[in-house]
Amino acid sequence: MMMQKRRWKNVGLMRKMLSCAICTIAMMALLSVHLHGAPPYSKLPDPYRLPHPQIEIRDKILGKEQEQSWTSEITPPSVYKGPLSSHQCSDRNPNCTKLWKPPPNRNYMPCTQPSPNYTSPSESRGYLLAHTNGGLNQMRAGICDMVAIAHIINATLVVPKLDKKSYWQDSSNFSDVFDEDHFINALANDVKVIKKLPNEIGSSMKAVKYFKSWSGMDYYQEEIASMWADYKVIRAAKTDSRLANNNLPPDIQKLRCRACYEALRFAPQIEAMGKLLVDRMRSNGPYISLHLRYEKDMLAFSGCTHDLSPAEANELKTIRDANDNWKVKDIDPMEQRSKGFCPLTPKEAAIFLCALGYPSNTPIYIAAGEIYGGDSHMGVLQSRYPMLMHKENLASSEELEPFTNHLSQLAALDYIVSVESDVFIPTYSGNMARAVEGHRRFLGHRRTISPDRKALVRLFDKIEQGKLKEGKYLSDHVIESHRNRYVFLSIIITYNTQKPHQ
Repeated sequence: MMMQKRRWKNVGLMRKMLSCAICTIAMMALLSVHLHGAPPYSKLPDPYRLPHPQIEIRDKILGKEQEQSWTSEITPPSVYKGPLSSHQCSDRNPNCTKLWKPPPNRNYMPCTQPSPNYTSPSESRGYLLAHTNGGLNQMRAGICDMVAIAHIINATLVVPKLDKKSYWQDSSNFSDVFDEDHFINALANDVKVIKKLPNEIGSSMKAVKYFKSWSGMDYYQEEIASMWADYKVIRAAKTDSRLANNNLPPDIQKLRCRACYEALRFAPQIEAMGKLLVDRMRSNGPYISLHLRYEKDMLAFSGCTHDLSPAEANELKTIRDANDNWKVKDIDPMEQRSKGFCPLTPKEAAIFLCALGYPSNTPIYIAAGEIYGGDSHMGVLQSRYPMLMHKENLASSEELEPFTNHLSQLAALDYIVSVESDVFIPTYSGNMARAVEGHRRFLGHRRTISPDRKALVRLFDKIEQGKLKEGKYLSDHVIESHRNRYVFLSIIITYNTQKPHQ
């Protein structure tokens, strides 16, 4: 009996040892797959390698002890899966997943398909020349208006000339910024577009016309179209805000949408570089694009001087006084700010982001040119959100070299990264903010947060005066006051309800 018990004991012991061995082998196999399933960072394809400055930023936030797992398990940007999962959100921030969630579409969808009554262009009555004015997004909106106007007056549109004389002094041609052939082909059923005027057109057959701002159909069908009796070419001296936003036939509004979101595609080299920047941002997870409009031209134009030194304020006034295109010279900066007419400062943007609940390790892309004052004004934002990215630390100088000294092309890169971001936050409601907001809604109601600057200024002033502290009360107040500002209706887009995407 004792011998039998010993035998059963030995069998049981052997079973345990075998089970342990099997478990150990299984664990080793799993670890092997986990460690070797993704390529190490250094072996990623060249386009996805992140420049050294970004690695340094990552190390500061994650710490050296996490470096091994970050580099060996990085997900290639091409397989980015979307917003943060719940386990990536801090336990102290139960609203984390809400920070990245897109707003509901409420059954509104883009509608660009022409109606059955829409007519393709018949024989052209003449040529429309367009000389655009302003920065990239102002020119972009103007080009869309010129497409619609060419259709209304039955004109052949000559590929528009970009502004080379404004504040930005950019020498780029249309084909440097946009895909010219795609633009022509995409509008073939709407407007005939040619690259240049025929040589036989003489100067006596041309007229220069300043189209009236915000004009409707009657103005173009009657006053402008009547000019074909005397001229073969009408040149629009300016293109911004020449066509009314409202009370236009739906087919004209749809044509503007097709021009803006289908025909006006960026040049291939810009599209490729923009995609590269997006992929590199997404290698860090979901990201915010912060349109930080704290640039010299914006501050000079608006007269906003809050948090600036007297010397900086005087410099901006000198710039404003010297620009003949800016008609308003005497501006009260305090009044401008109190009315919400000033862009948020970098410090105010940091307070706003914190109040909304975005954690300090949130990747943020700065969609802007050179920030006025540089590091002297970026300190608070940089310290609260160390993962601040921009073109210059996402790409090498060699990669950016083709776009250097071409501000419209650099702005196009910012536009692409902003449209593709998980959250877009403009600190000022200018041309780029409206263009990106509209494009994001057109592509599927992506999350955009438009700060209520007038309301925020009162809170920021109380913080500066020591009457209010950052914390739960401020956060609750900011979140509640911006609950209905997570979406923005772009004036250029028309929508139909209860219809499939067209």
